[in-house]
Amino acid sequence: MREIIFDTETTGLDPHTGDRMVEIGCVEMIGRVPTGKTFHAYFNPERDMPAGAEAVHGLSAIFLSDKPCFRDSFQELLDFLEDSPLVAHNAGFDFGFLNNELTLCGSPIISLERMIDTVAIARRKHPGAKLSLDALCTRYGIDRSHRVKHGALLDAELLAQVYIELTGGRQIGLELAAETAGDSLGDRSFTGLSRQSDRPRRAPRPHSATAEELAAHASFLETITEPLWNRR
Repeated sequence: MREIIFDTETTGLDPHTGDRMVEIGCVEMIGRVPTGKTFHAYFNPERDMPAGAEAVHGLSAIFLSDKPCFRDSFQELLDFLEDSPLVAHNAGFDFGFLNNELTLCGSPIISLERMIDTVAIARRKHPGAKLSLDALCTRYGIDRSHRVKHGALLDAELLAQVYIELTGGRQIGLELAAETAGDSLGDRSFTGLSRQSDRPRRAPRPHSATAEELAAHASFLETITEPLWNRR
């Protein structure tokens, strides 16, 4: 099954008060294995960038000033998303901004039926635990040392690894995933692994004691005084 893991960066927390989406990053997965296909874009929000938001993702109004507006480039994004389920961390937030941008363009919004929220999955699996992306990366041993600031594509790539762990771990469907994703995976996901049928088979080891072993055992038993098996 094809799924898209995505993340957004914005000018603030609420699209209904004028905040806009400024970056989106998407990672394609097939059979819960990243295929290597991604989509990434910056957007000119046509407004200022609050200092608090810039401190989170590092995207300034000057940097974004020469980027395309969402309305001028959103069709490429929709072509990448197709009709696949969309996975995000605290997905209501990302869906809210994405659908707000589509509404401003006069485009149909994306159905919430396609939404998969990894926060909700993590809350069911780890009740009472910290559920931030950083906390889940730590829990599952996912390297995030290169994550200095938030970035939509980087966060989507980290979330893809977290999503795999939340839904069964790296051991799920290795052979099925290889067949589903095809040659595009190369050796990236299965380095060092081989199919069971490729492993060398050892001859069966003898499981009966030899005469010498039986004699040694009998001699040992004679050294035991008042053995438990003789008590009544």
